[in-house]
Amino acid sequence: MIPNLPNLRILPLDSLIMHEDHDMQRTLPLVEKLRAQGIIRNPPIVMPLNDGTDRYMVLDGANRVTSLREMEFPHIVAQVVEAGNPHVNLQTWNHIVWGMSHNTLISNMRKIKGIKLVRVNTQKSLDAPKYVPVHVRLSDGKLYLLEETPSDLAVHIQTLHQIVNTYKTRASLDRTSQTLIDPFKKIYPDLTALVVFPHFKIRTVLKLAGQNILLPTGITRFTVSPRALHLNYPLHELSSAKPIEYKQEYLDQWVGQRVKKKGVRLYSEATFLFDE
Repeated sequence: MIPNLPNLRILPLDSLIMHEDHDMQRTLPLVEKLRAQGIIRNPPIVMPLNDGTDRYMVLDGANRVTSLREMEFPHIVAQVVEAGNPHVNLQTWNHIVWGMSHNTLISNMRKIKGIKLVRVNTQKSLDAPKYVPVHVRLSDGKLYLLEETPSDLAVHIQTLHQIVNTYKTRASLDRTSQTLIDPFKKIYPDLTALVVFPHFKIRTVLKLAGQNILLPTGITRFTVSPRALHLNYPLHELSSAKPIEYKQEYLDQWVGQRVKKKGVRLYSEATFLFDE
């Protein structure tokens, strides 16, 4: 028997809430894929809010959750992790922006109320602090700090939305954990900038989600160990009208059978998957 299997639960879909904006354009293709395959390959990861509301914040898998809602499913299979788990970490995604002129990007950012763009002399190390709330590195080497007028957390999140909105529909973007722009110059011939975001604590994101305050899309990255992947759970077991207690018992037996048949494997080493 494999010890410490991921905590897989059957949960009501309406008990799951998001913590960041979701792109509905990614949902419809997945709906068609789910219908064609008849399985949910990788279960979303969720975390209980612990505020007495029996709600769960989606850490990873917003597209799968939204797709099953579009398909009017009552339940979903998810991996549940706790906020105090030392193997659950929150990192920051930064945005690589390309296909937009420097002048257009900076001009749009200057129009945001409550922030001031301050250009930093990168030749003087004292002018370039190691931590800043948000900063923009242009591909021509210029660095701008986006200094905000002091405000509460909700206003700060709204400002982050406005920053992302200056380019998310006007340019292309990728996510990265890197904070320096030089490595991307050879990869993106029309590279515009690297937008570096602040780090959030898990408890802060939980609090925001509980208040229906969403972060901009693609700036948070949760890592969980161990992670349940390639579950390939049958969708018909989730779509039925059977009670959730029955579905949970079935899931437990289903997982137990796969463990018994040696169909579950734990990879303790870093792994690259080439079939995603």
